[in-house]
Amino acid sequence: MSMIMWFNEYAPSVKASVGGKGASLGEMTGAGLPVPPGFALTTAAFLASKEKAGLDAELAVHLDGLDTNDTNMVSERCSEIRRAIEGMAMPSAVEDDLRSAYATLCSESNTDDVPVAVRSSATSEDSPDASFAGEHDTYLWVRGADDVVAAVRRCWASLFTDRATCYRVEMGYEHHTVEMSVVV
Repeated sequence: MSMIMWFNEYAPSVKASVGGKGASLGEMTGAGLPVPPGFALTTAAFLASKEKAGLDAELAVHLDGLDTNDTNMVSERCSEIRRAIEGMAMPSAVEDDLRSAYATLCSESNTDDVPVAVRSSATSEDSPDASFAGEHDTYLWVRGADDVVAAVRRCWASLFTDRATCYRVEMGYEHHTVEMSVVV
């Protein structure tokens, strides 16, 4: 099963797996608006990678007893979580799908190593009770498959920036329920 959803293949039934940005770009493409070609790496890719790395237990340790009023604690623990996520290996099927989709984008653009934006698209974005705008990271002018893979890991890790972590606590969201798609 591919973990890629091209903007021009978007259907409302996949909204939960591509996050707010991914869904909006798919809807705009479907409406005929001028959207550059691209794709979303679905939340299934993040979940498969996290599961393969056995990261849930480590995340739980860092999040247990987190005091969001203690900025030093938040910075230290969130930094450890981001480091773990950025260092986790992707399952080969996920990485192969991502590299293949980027190669297709390069081919369709008639450009070797086409520069892309790699953007976080969390499932909590644009929810009725909270706005996570600006809480997660975006990387611009990313070129080459290796750099796209690295930027995807950094987007996943941005689920645990200090600001995003504290905002989730403030809004009553459980950390383990938030998933990340990445738009390229």
